[in-house]
Amino acid sequence: MSLRLTEQPSLYDHLEKKSVAELLRDINNEDKKVPLAIEAVLPDIEKLVSAIEATIRGGGRMFYLGCGTGGKLAVLDILEVPNTYGVDPEIWQAVLAGGVENLVLDLEEAEDDVEEGWRTLRDKHHITPKDIVVGISASGCTPYVLAAMKACKENGIPCGSICNNPGSPISDYVDYPIEIITGPEFITGSTRMKSGTSQKLLCDMISTTIMCRLGRVEGNRMVMANLINNKVVDRLTRTMVERNPGLSYEFCEDIIKKTGGLKKAEQYLLESGVIKELPKETN
Repeated sequence: MSLRLTEQPSLYDHLEKKSVAELLRDINNEDKKVPLAIEAVLPDIEKLVSAIEATIRGGGRMFYLGCGTGGKLAVLDILEVPNTYGVDPEIWQAVLAGGVENLVLDLEEAEDDVEEGWRTLRDKHHITPKDIVVGISASGCTPYVLAAMKACKENGIPCGSICNNPGSPISDYVDYPIEIITGPEFITGSTRMKSGTSQKLLCDMISTTIMCRLGRVEGNRMVMANLINNKVVDRLTRTMVERNPGLSYEFCEDIIKKTGGLKKAEQYLLESGVIKELPKETN
């Protein structure tokens, strides 16, 4: 078996002899390659994102499935999206090897389990062809992820994948493969670095694009965020004041707190006759 690109020797050597400045510079030079690698596959990303959007609009759910760094980054994405955009957590989920509830235990050995991924999708989440699954594997051949993708294909479940090796096995088992070729890692085989960075950027791109398309952003503002803390309340209040000139900060803050969010507050004001129409956008 030929050595996968992500496992090939680093372009740098004698790292233990380098100064702090040299190490930081070299790591930064490698990190600069990641956005360019993503840019090279934007058409593939567009296909996957469009499929996810269609799935959600059709009443389906999106699942990330992974282990290691990629799986943890997916969990981070699904934890943040519901509060940031006010969406039902049921439509944006993640399946992590070893269980999301065991995230901090770092159960790396779970990546070799070829039964758990599909079993979790089938028995816990009751996956159907209305849903879509996105497998994340830097190598493109992690047993846990690859086995789940095979099972999804056999059961008619639409799938996408995110990996960092060209011609990866996982690409043969999904409908929307994405191969972000970031090259050898700064530390040989340490795919938590460039590969992980590309996966984090891509998760951000996918969720942000989907939420914009679903109307969870207007202008350039989050308009349906959950009121999770004072910072968010202040942000939404300032947005509401900008969108509705003439209303005071204190009035907007009070209505937002009473109704539970910006969009609900504006709908309440419309129905109460305080405003004549709903704002179209923010700047």
